[in-house]
Amino acid sequence: MVRQRRRRPGLIALSIALMAAGGLSGALLFTVSGQRSSVLVVARDIPVGNAITDADLAPASLALDPAVKVVPTAKKSAMVGQRAAVTLKAGALLSPGQVTSASLVKAGEQLVGVALKPSQLPASRLSPGQKVLIVSTPDPAQASAGAAKQADPAAAPQTLAATVVAVGVAAPATGVVVVDVAVPSASGPTLAARVATGAVALIVAAQDGGS
Repeated sequence: MVRQRRRRPGLIALSIALMAAGGLSGALLFTVSGQRSSVLVVARDIPVGNAITDADLAPASLALDPAVKVVPTAKKSAMVGQRAAVTLKAGALLSPGQVTSASLVKAGEQLVGVALKPSQLPASRLSPGQKVLIVSTPDPAQASAGAAKQADPAAAPQTLAATVVAVGVAAPATGVVVVDVAVPSASGPTLAARVATGAVALIVAAQDGGS
């Protein structure tokens, strides 16, 4: 006759307690890992300085570490109209420090639109915040007269430092692009008059620390 094993009440109680504790910890782990936040992500590339539009942002539901700085979807309306403080890439989480309300046109500056043909600007795409030089070029009627002065250093073309604020879309027929630039207020009227003649060109200025 097989002797039945004596069950130990204490051991059974301990087993039940461990099972209960394991189940509780698993439930807590599931709850924590399942917590998701509704946040904003960048829907398409936004160059630095560009105003953020409603279509530039999209909602996403993600499980994030509390240390990650994000913008809740509830604050989307507050983000629209702000400017990108850095270049924002599509698919990236939007952080509060990546936007700014500051304008690229500072106090003491004026905004001037410069219409440029493809031959008057670099092939590289311009972006808001970029430092450029507006170069005065000779009028066609003065080109022959100016040719004799090319060897004279004093005859070097005049340049004006400017900051790109916005870049328009090239006209389908002519390829002309209007680039809005910020310049010192004292130089605004002179630049506008020069632009009206078409005798200007735009070059990209060297970046700080560049050669």
